[in-house]
Amino acid sequence: MKQRTKTLAIINDQSILLIENGDRLVPIKPICDALGIDAKAQRSKIQDDVFLSSTGVLSTSVAGDGKEREMFCLPFKYVFGWLFTINPANVKEEAREAVLNYRAQCYDALYDHFTAYADFNNDRIKVVESKVEAVEKIREEFNASKKRLDKAKQELNDVRSITFEMWKANGRQLEMFDQDNNQDD
Repeated sequence: MKQRTKTLAIINDQSILLIENGDRLVPIKPICDALGIDAKAQRSKIQDDVFLSSTGVLSTSVAGDGKEREMFCLPFKYVFGWLFTINPANVKEEAREAVLNYRAQCYDALYDHFTAYADFNNDRIKVVESKVEAVEKIREEFNASKKRLDKAKQELNDVRSITFEMWKANGRQLEMFDQDNNQDD
């Protein structure tokens, strides 16, 4: 695969590069230069890190000055974690605010990531409990309505079963049958 290099950002007049050669790699030296920290010390820090040490690689690419150089790189997806480890007190003054803001964003992103499921689960539990209560209330109303419906059907059947003789015996009125059945309400 042909290697491509593109500029991700320009920070403090330093081009931050992305090398694409089947992998997506970011040289750390231009970032260190932009932040005013020692690139060799950062490379040592990366190589001493239990996790990052297995991810750092050397890659030959065209540097910001147009010359081909071998550069120590991290895979793009690990650059953000590495940057999080940089102490704002060690960067040059003009980069300090940006590093502090970046770290604050990282803390927010980590918090959001690791608490999002718990927040979702708590919110879901509250909504489920609310819906269970609503279903129970509707079920109770339904059962009460079903009882009233069954009673009304029975009353209807009772009235339908009244014979002419029963009507005459009741003083020629149906209201008495209706009133007797509605007294239970």
